[in-house]
Amino acid sequence: MIQPVKEKIILGIDPGTTIMGYGVLRVVGTKPEMIAMGIIDLRKFGDHYLKLRHIHERVLSIIESYLPDELAIEAPFFGKNVQSMLKLGRAQGVAMAAALSRDIPITEYAPLKIKMAITGNGQASKEQVADMLQRMLHFAKEDMPVFMDATDGLAAAYCHFLQMGRPTVEKGYHGWKDFIAKNPDKVKK
Repeated sequence: MIQPVKEKIILGIDPGTTIMGYGVLRVVGTKPEMIAMGIIDLRKFGDHYLKLRHIHERVLSIIESYLPDELAIEAPFFGKNVQSMLKLGRAQGVAMAAALSRDIPITEYAPLKIKMAITGNGQASKEQVADMLQRMLHFAKEDMPVFMDATDGLAAAYCHFLQMGRPTVEKGYHGWKDFIAKNPDKVKK
């Protein structure tokens, strides 16, 4: 049972090193409403470090615009290319650091869990996820973004909404101290 809330803003992010998607949901009571979705286009940056700086700046800008209460972010999936995985993890980490710098709690969701929550099929395509979100959140086909990364970000937020009031098994962080307390092996002393 989804627990009613007076109002909660959830920012969802689909990390990427070329296109990063985001979606913003407003939940009033038990009713979600999409208030924004879009992309952070990183194609014009040749240098990976410049991409990371741009991700940080844009995620902070989105946070300042919509003042989310929580961040739901897709966890990187393990691919064959280690370098791509490393870069994707850095992009995700920079987005997470931006949220942590504003004391926004973070919850990570596996891609399979997000797809399963939205479509009932963990192997669903990006198009199937986008179509289901469009139906559930009642936005016009014309508002469907060109890049499905935007709907993937919205899907992370919607998956988080569906978890409201349920016990979570995902790691959520409520600031740097909480992250360090839950990950002592990742801190050099």
